[in-house]
Amino acid sequence: MTVSNLLRKSCLIALLSLGANAFAAETADSAIPIFDLESLKPTREQMIASLNTVELLRRHHYNRIQLDDALSSEIFDTYLRQLDPQRSLFTAADIDSFEEYRHKLDDLLLAGDLSVGFAIHTRQIQRADQRMVYALQLLREGVDQLDFTSDQNILIDREKAEWPADDDALHVLWRQQIKDEVLRLKLAGREQDAIQELLEKRYINAQKRLYQTRSEDIFQNYINALAQVYDPHTQYLSPDNAENFDINMSLSLEGIGAVLQSDNDYTKIVRLVPAGPAEKSKQLAPADRIIGVAQDKGEMVDVVGWRLDEVVKLIRGPKGSSVRLEVIPASNPPSDLTSREVALVREAVKLEDQAAKSSVLEFSEQGNDYRIGVIEVPGFYIDFKAYRRGDPDYRSTTRDVRHLLSELQEQQVDGVVLDLRNNGGGSLQEATELTGLFIDQGPTVLVRDSKGDVQVLDDPEAGIAYSGPMAVIVNRLSASASEIFAGAMQDYGRALVIGEPTFGKGTVQSIQPLNHGELKFTLAKFYRVSGQSTQNRGVVPDITYPSLLDTVDIGESSLPRALPWDTIPAARYEADKRLDKYIPLLTDKHKARAANDPEFTYTLARIELNRAMQEREYLPLNEERRRIEQKEFEDKLLTMENTRRKALGEDPLEALDKEDPLMDGTGIPSPMAEEESTDEDDPFLAETGHILIDLLELKRQVASAG
Repeated sequence: MTVSNLLRKSCLIALLSLGANAFAAETADSAIPIFDLESLKPTREQMIASLNTVELLRRHHYNRIQLDDALSSEIFDTYLRQLDPQRSLFTAADIDSFEEYRHKLDDLLLAGDLSVGFAIHTRQIQRADQRMVYALQLLREGVDQLDFTSDQNILIDREKAEWPADDDALHVLWRQQIKDEVLRLKLAGREQDAIQELLEKRYINAQKRLYQTRSEDIFQNYINALAQVYDPHTQYLSPDNAENFDINMSLSLEGIGAVLQSDNDYTKIVRLVPAGPAEKSKQLAPADRIIGVAQDKGEMVDVVGWRLDEVVKLIRGPKGSSVRLEVIPASNPPSDLTSREVALVREAVKLEDQAAKSSVLEFSEQGNDYRIGVIEVPGFYIDFKAYRRGDPDYRSTTRDVRHLLSELQEQQVDGVVLDLRNNGGGSLQEATELTGLFIDQGPTVLVRDSKGDVQVLDDPEAGIAYSGPMAVIVNRLSASASEIFAGAMQDYGRALVIGEPTFGKGTVQSIQPLNHGELKFTLAKFYRVSGQSTQNRGVVPDITYPSLLDTVDIGESSLPRALPWDTIPAARYEADKRLDKYIPLLTDKHKARAANDPEFTYTLARIELNRAMQEREYLPLNEERRRIEQKEFEDKLLTMENTRRKALGEDPLEALDKEDPLMDGTGIPSPMAEEESTDEDDPFLAETGHILIDLLELKRQVASAG
């Protein structure tokens, strides 16, 4: 018998021992028939798709890593983390029974054998069902029977915790988790009866969804454990998801205009699409968690624990229809489940709504008047249909910005700020052509493939559309094409880059159809003309601003197994280093101004408070202690806000608005949705204007000194 056949036989035994016995035990406990094992076995099409995936990744992924025992161990850990991210389902005994396969998954995948992956997932399904049964039993005894006076604490993040030793340890943990859920809802203002009804309904629905698990769900999870060890943007897409492989893009085209991802039991907002309903509302922000969805005036559906595609189906709907979302703001401390409701009208995001637009900021400093032009660039877009049919008036980022630059120069502005905050990228061609507006000629970006070959993209046209003083403002959500442009402006010394370190998405993906589904994988990497990667680190500004967005949650560096930052030989280009000597002086002037700026002071204090809350490891399960902690947080927040108001000459607040509308998650104090705001209301944009004026003054002083 061959090694491959022996492996297949051992895996079949594993499937039976890990699956059927546990099923029987659970059926005896809950008296509910769960699954037909036959329906949870891999199909021939899935086995062939797994072989195709393995071969594509081995031959064409940028990483070029070997599928060996070391990678098998990584796949093993990734799969367990995927199935039980908080280590609250499997016991140490379960893990011990899986361990013998830690270094065999590579051989099994090379042979198209998926049985161990299916067996481990089957055990997870049964453990999850046991948790539902236990939780429902506990809840039906009555929430009032739970003790909230003990000195117990619960570990907030169990990702690296020890696995529970046995079933008894699991029951202790599950009981603590139920108490924590009840406490969070109590502190969010829910009544006891409402809490019991909500949680019972949540667990019943979760159990129903669990029973709907298909072979395809297990296959997708297992193959994605393989894909994810290559990098976080490599992904297997099942036939159901292949047609709409990017849920984010589908939502951006017609829906609420938000990029979503799963975050344990929650659906988290990653990014708002420029000019989309969510962004226009000014009531949603990155890292907000969606916990409920309702259609127009319909009943709010609790979506905690739902799969991402199920949540998306609820959020989607006909253009012009309404959807209501219940969200937990990102600004809440970890234990605060206080939510707010946001009503949105679904619509398609039109190209013209995302188009670049300009404004002028006026300043008066030291007896001199200044006019600073601002061009907001929400995305790198091009109307491909019009371009391909030869329409001379097709719209694109570069063409629109060129036109706006001409208008601003006619208005005799003293400098220009390009605002790329929240710009998630778009057309690589447009990033290159936009760079060309501000340099005479030369390379704009380098693209390196998996073989090490480097392609140089450049601006072939002579001439500059604007040669005056310039700044580029970015934030953590400036990604991809935005980073290419900002990096080029920094490398050429053409503009000051100001704001926050950018997202760090510096890789290129391709879609490859399979016999069953599709594979999206990384095949190249972007590099700046200086040879530095934009990957992982992003573009680090010359002058940095504070932000409420935590890099632990947002950005490429927050993703597991993100490709590293590195360098390659620089392209041949002519850099103007004249800005370098001004940056230390400009930074000092900015810091002195920011120290006396109420908005900057508030933001820095808020960041420190949030960081302190995030660094806590445990939460008390004692209601009185939990309420004291929440009151202390709210008191600190109120003090900070009233300090800000006093400095601005505004009346102090008696109490905080629970919805905390002061921040929209970008670090910019935000007015309520119905109020109009102007660029002058944006302290970071105004400060960028001040920095540009400082640069003008320093240059004049240098010129005057000879």
